[in-house]
Amino acid sequence: MFEAETLTLARSVLDACRARRWHIATAESCTGGLVAGALTAVAGSSDVVERGFVTYSNEAKAELLGVPRATIAVHGAVSSETAKAMAEGAVARAPVDLAISVVGVAGPSGGSAAKPIGLVIFGLARRNGPCRTEHRVFDGDRSAVRRAALRMALGLLAAEARS
Repeated sequence: MFEAETLTLARSVLDACRARRWHIATAESCTGGLVAGALTAVAGSSDVVERGFVTYSNEAKAELLGVPRATIAVHGAVSSETAKAMAEGAVARAPVDLAISVVGVAGPSGGSAAKPIGLVIFGLARRNGPCRTEHRVFDGDRSAVRRAALRMALGLLAAEARS
C-alpha cells in the first residue's frame, strides 16, 4: 500500500520515538489519515502511535481538536495559526508526547495567489514544549502533493523525535 521509502521513514519515526518512550498523535486534514496509516502499516507500531485525528472539515477541527473558530475565520483552515492550534489540540486531547498536524491545498482547485495549490503547512507540538510550523509548496497533482506531504510529515516527526 505504501512505497518502500515511506515505510522506511515511518520505521525511523517509530524507532526514534521508542528510544525516548514517546507516544505520538496525528492531526490531519489534507492528508486524510495517510500519516497515521503509514505509521500503523509498520507491525508493532501500537507501542508508539496513540491516535490519529482526521479533521477534514472546519467543524471537526473545532470540535475534536479545539481549534478556535475565530482562528479559522480570520486566518483560514490552511494557515500557520490553524496548523499550530491543531497540533497543540492533539497534544492536549491525547496522552502523547509529540503531535503533527497537516493542512494544505492539495488541488486540483481551491488555490489562490496567497495559498497556491500545493501549499502544505505542518505543525509540530511537544507536550510541555513549543509548537512550530513548517511551510512547503509541492509540485504535481493532488496525489503527488499528498504523497509529498506524507513523506515530509514523517521526516519532521523523525527529526523532532531525535532532537
